[in-house]
Amino acid sequence: MNDLNKEEIGYLLKTAESLKIQRRTGVAHPILQGRTLAMIFEKPSTRTRVSFETGMNQLGGSALYLSSQDTQLKRGESIADTARVLSRYADCIMARVFSHDTIVGLAEYSAVPVINGLCDEEHPCQIVADLFTIYEKKGKLEGLKLAYLGDGNNVCNSLLLGCALMGLSIHTAHPEGYFPKEEYVQKAQAIAKKTGCTVKIGSDPKEAAKDADALYTDVWVSMGQDDNTGDKKKLFRPYQLNSELLQNSNKDAIVLHCLPAHRGEEITDELMDGPHSAVFDQAENRLHAQKAILVSVM
Repeated sequence: MNDLNKEEIGYLLKTAESLKIQRRTGVAHPILQGRTLAMIFEKPSTRTRVSFETGMNQLGGSALYLSSQDTQLKRGESIADTARVLSRYADCIMARVFSHDTIVGLAEYSAVPVINGLCDEEHPCQIVADLFTIYEKKGKLEGLKLAYLGDGNNVCNSLLLGCALMGLSIHTAHPEGYFPKEEYVQKAQAIAKKTGCTVKIGSDPKEAAKDADALYTDVWVSMGQDDNTGDKKKLFRPYQLNSELLQNSNKDAIVLHCLPAHRGEEITDELMDGPHSAVFDQAENRLHAQKAILVSVM
């Protein structure tokens, strides 16, 4: 996320807005005609795969789905060699992987742009869509407050940086032992001093939700982290996004979730499907945000 500055994120939001309007009014925009996106997936995906693949199609290009089980990565080919070869065939590489080092390696050895579609450290494409959703619903980002509840995971790391860059205050609440990485907190707080917002990390969900304009949560147990699931769910129960917490926020607050959701765990059906929910607009906006990212790098 920190590879972008405020102006670049603003450009992506405006581009996403324009592309969304064109899509809804039936205006074709084959901006990337003849271009090819190579998509590497080490993890299963719904939104990331469909939004990038559909997005490239709508932009006039094509996308290749490459499961790690279907490529020579499975047989031990190095990330460096994979990046060198793919960048001879494709105009851009998007990778959804386990390790952040994989993304770094791809970027280092690729001759074409590399997009982080998710790794264990960050999820920047998701956050561009999140910021676009808040901007779309509120008409601005600066001066607002977002509350994030739950696991200090890759989404939280990128959200801290993205909010700070755009002058959007972010207050988070986590159980002890599940705070975001300190390096991301420090980076975000340093940026926030320049953009005039606040970044607060704590363990009280009601305090985090107080006067918030947006409430955000994610699954408590991320993909590939299934050990001690029962104990973790008990620990996280006070951090459930529900009507009680919503009452602590502003009356027109929106509810966000990056999906997939475990209904009845980190979020209730009442909020997921209620009038404050922007969850499915947020999911749709992955498409428009992804297209803006693709246009910007190609």
